[in-house]
Amino acid sequence: MNTETTTLPHILVVDDARDIREPLTRYLKENGYRATGAESAAVARRALKTAGIDLVILDIMMPGEDGLSLCRYIRESSGIPVIMLTARGEELDRIVGLEIGADDYLGKPFNPRELLARISAVMRRTNTLPPRMRGPAAERYRFGEWTFNASQREISGPEGIAMPLSSGEFKLLMAFVERPKVALSREQLLDLTKGRDSDVFDRSIDNQVSRLRRKIEIDAKNPRFIKTVWGGGYMFTSDVEII
Repeated sequence: MNTETTTLPHILVVDDARDIREPLTRYLKENGYRATGAESAAVARRALKTAGIDLVILDIMMPGEDGLSLCRYIRESSGIPVIMLTARGEELDRIVGLEIGADDYLGKPFNPRELLARISAVMRRTNTLPPRMRGPAAERYRFGEWTFNASQREISGPEGIAMPLSSGEFKLLMAFVERPKVALSREQLLDLTKGRDSDVFDRSIDNQVSRLRRKIEIDAKNPRFIKTVWGGGYMFTSDVEII
């Protein structure tokens, strides 16, 4: 494989149906991507660890470990974007997929050109986000007097009393501690917290920030950690230590 080929985005197609997986893999290769097929979640997990995957196209309904479980694993272990494929009538699975971190979805049967457009949109949006400060394995962070336990979705102060975070507060704080001292627009924060998948608007980020400030700031009206950025957006101004 030449150098030019290896620079192409690498897409993993995970679908147990061979008549979908193999033609789709060929189609992606014909349209400017590297593509690898995986017939099961187990095969996909191996590829994710070794193949340098840039995006995953993931079928929900598979024997053994299903797509929802694999999507949850991908989101907990990496920032690789995921587009889920859903059969007609699987609205609940689609919603659950988005809630656990899928970046987009497409119903079967689908137009391959529409899938290409969605791949392009997801990768463009993902690539414009500021990079994380860490690998995906960190579970606990310290900033100021606070300890943030990501695995338990809670924060605790110097007195050691744990305070649970809502799903929205947790996603927002993760976005901040992974990118400290970086100005993030409302649009970027929506992408980082998957808010777009819930048809929410920019102002929902303001509401989430207000709630999070009330938990971690001594004076929410004069915040120390989450500063408002002129022109629209926020910055987490504290140093963050991985512990």
